[in-house]
Amino acid sequence: MEKRAAQGSQKRSEDSILKRSPFDLILNQIQRKTASVGKRERPSVTRFFKGLAEEKSKAEKKKEIKTGEANNSIADGHHQDVSETGESELPGPETADWRKVKQFCQKLGKKPNSKSMNLNNCGLTVTDIMELVALLPLLPDVEELDVSWNDFIGGTLRPLTLELHRVSQLKILRLSNCRLTADDTDALGQALKLIPHLEEMDLSWNGNIGGNLHPIVQRFQKGCSLKVLRLIDCNLTADDGISLAQVIPLLASLEVLNISSNKNIGRACEHLLSRLRFLPKLKSVFVNNCALQEGSFTALAEATLHLSGMEELDLSWNKCVGGNLKKLLDAMSVATDLQVLSLNSCNLVTEDLAELASVIQAGHLERLQKLDLSYNDSVADEGWTVFFQCLHKLKDLSDLDISLRPLSSRYCGAWFGSLLASLIKMPTLTDFGVQRWVLTTLEQRQLESFNKKNKRDIHFDCCCSAQDITK
Repeated sequence: MEKRAAQGSQKRSEDSILKRSPFDLILNQIQRKTASVGKRERPSVTRFFKGLAEEKSKAEKKKEIKTGEANNSIADGHHQDVSETGESELPGPETADWRKVKQFCQKLGKKPNSKSMNLNNCGLTVTDIMELVALLPLLPDVEELDVSWNDFIGGTLRPLTLELHRVSQLKILRLSNCRLTADDTDALGQALKLIPHLEEMDLSWNGNIGGNLHPIVQRFQKGCSLKVLRLIDCNLTADDGISLAQVIPLLASLEVLNISSNKNIGRACEHLLSRLRFLPKLKSVFVNNCALQEGSFTALAEATLHLSGMEELDLSWNKCVGGNLKKLLDAMSVATDLQVLSLNSCNLVTEDLAELASVIQAGHLERLQKLDLSYNDSVADEGWTVFFQCLHKLKDLSDLDISLRPLSSRYCGAWFGSLLASLIKMPTLTDFGVQRWVLTTLEQRQLESFNKKNKRDIHFDCCCSAQDITK
């Protein structure tokens, strides 16, 4: 019995030891070692562990204070989610509804923002669109909605547009490259009245809009807030052009119109372009690569006379400009704010460059900052010479491009000296495109030493020497 009792006592002792924490075991060992030293030594050990306890207590209190402050901040509506860039993603409190928005965005690899729902290029599916529809009531402050480059959502836009009244403060709507269908354009047109503050709409790269633009434009209202309209490469037809023309007077706030790469309206946009005169705030017009005919170009030139605030005009890849540039340049005396003029691949001729030089000499393009004359190989050397002789009048010009077409090459000729003389007097020029123009050895040395000699930093893009051509 005694033996069994001893064994039981030993087992309970071992269990007790196993149940002790590592901290207790260490403390017990220290106490045993210090027991032989005497009572005077023990207080130091006690103070040591008392200090540890106090530090632990302070840390816990500090943590509690921070937690309390965070909770108070949430209660006061001052809590903010901060993105990796340090920008505020949410000005309001962290709520259960907002967590749903965050989960949806994070699933698609995007960061949530109470003002902007950017779902560009997310591979959205029909299911995602329906989930977005359910979230719209939780996003009353959204001003930007971008679902561009999601080509699986074509034909599913109606459920989304029916709920746009939930985001009545919407200012920017981007739906480019979404394979929109005729039903989508009809649904979008009906939704315009639900978003009265819309300032920018981008429907570019939706080929099926061609022939189906009327349901959208017919619903623009007088006093519309729209400032930016982009319809790039939408396969617009002549009928569509007649429809962007009928509503022009309703778009008094329009500042940017981009109908580039719609070649089918080239013959039928004369009426549209002539009515641009009714857009007093228009600043940027992009009609590049539209296969404009002479009548349409003339209509645009005449409309420009009424657009004194024009800042950017892109007519690139319209061959009808060649030989007719004077019609447009006659209006430049009015468009004194023009900063960007793009005439890339316009089949310009020597007379066009001479007319341009005359306008520059008269000071009508003094605010021009970017001029693109590239891919106009049909201009003779004398045209470039006259142009470069007065180029220095463009004091604000920072970007100039006169590059030749690919697979072509040509010696600079007599105009190189005139160019250098003008460059010295152009303090703002930083980029000069001269691709495929051939330099002699002397001209190459002069160009290489120009920056150092004149304390400039102009980037000369891809000049080639005679040796390069030989090779």
